[in-house]
Amino acid sequence: MANSASLRGGDKNVQDWINLICGILLFVSPWALGFSGDLMAARTAWVGGVIIFVMGVAALMQFAEWEEWVALVVGALVIIAPWVLRFATVHVAMWSCVVLGAIVALSSISEIWAVHHPAAIAGR
Repeated sequence: MANSASLRGGDKNVQDWINLICGILLFVSPWALGFSGDLMAARTAWVGGVIIFVMGVAALMQFAEWEEWVALVVGALVIIAPWVLRFATVHVAMWSCVVLGAIVALSSISEIWAVHHPAAIAGR
């Protein structure tokens, strides 16, 4: 369902901007929050941030539902990464992954739901 409208202003939408910003924040968080010395935590933030950012840019350029699914999966993986990759004791890294991953996952769920329920958005 390419170009299905959700919370779009023109062809753009709020969820894509949220994901793009979260991708940037996740990418810079190792330096900004001081956990770049923990390579597993930093690499998780860098890789997750880049993928989320790229999906946000792609969705802003030309919306396709698969981009939201990829962002949702990556957001969920970023949430569980601190425990799976064993850096949950680095609290600032854990919380940045959990919070930003949750925002991305919820934003993506919102967009996927809006694509499949356009009447609910039109009636707001």
